[in-house]
Amino acid sequence: MRIILKLGGSLITDKTRPYTPRLEKLDNLATQIATALKENAGLQLVLGHGSGSYGHQAANLYGTRQGVSGSEGWKGFAEVWYQASVLNRLVIEALRRAGLPAVTLAPISAVMARNGQISAWYLGPLLAGLANGLIPVIHGDVIFDEARGGTILSTEDLFTHLAPLLQPERILIAGLEEGVWKDFPSRTHLLKEITPQTLAQQALGLGSSAGADVTGGMKSKVTEMLALVKHIPEMDVLIFSGEEPENVYRALNGENLGTRLHY
Repeated sequence: MRIILKLGGSLITDKTRPYTPRLEKLDNLATQIATALKENAGLQLVLGHGSGSYGHQAANLYGTRQGVSGSEGWKGFAEVWYQASVLNRLVIEALRRAGLPAVTLAPISAVMARNGQISAWYLGPLLAGLANGLIPVIHGDVIFDEARGGTILSTEDLFTHLAPLLQPERILIAGLEEGVWKDFPSRTHLLKEITPQTLAQQALGLGSSAGADVTGGMKSKVTEMLALVKHIPEMDVLIFSGEEPENVYRALNGENLGTRLHY
């Protein structure tokens, strides 16, 4: 079985406080992943994570997602890259402490974009890592863009490109929220499932994220992932809370948690 898992920026950092990691949470998540992989020998995992209060803060300051030009813009591009890589190192250290053979494959070095869309991505290293029992780790990152100069691609943008090629059974998106709320931020009506056919009537109340988020928040995630399940009808996407004890472990073991997106 092949699974793509995202640890959301809201889960692994405090998005309301700049540059604030949740180190104990990272260790707990790494342990859950290690346990699930130990119990499921045939499970192949690609791990992604958001930028949380690291990359989004700098990106918001410089407007990097919209494009990059001039010395100040490129200074911002480098700063966003640096902050995203700092958080990535913390993620890798937690995975290493849990005994997991994780390797970062930084998107900036392999991905090119045009007008904010992936135009090329050499996946040889990622596929070789999977074939040899490693855990490839990717993350939202700055990307050189043939039209904009530079941009930012979210983890979901990367998943959208990867999934048709890797054909995972599931994409798991673990954040702080219990799932997708019809009435965010009131949070009284949790949507148990969403399909491309029901999105219009179900998701009227979709909002954005708490704290800085330059890549669109929940509405963007749902829209991107529904387009993906429409393209790959046999694949499910779960959006669920990684804050709840053992939820990441349970989702890796096949349970349906939070909100299920399917065709």
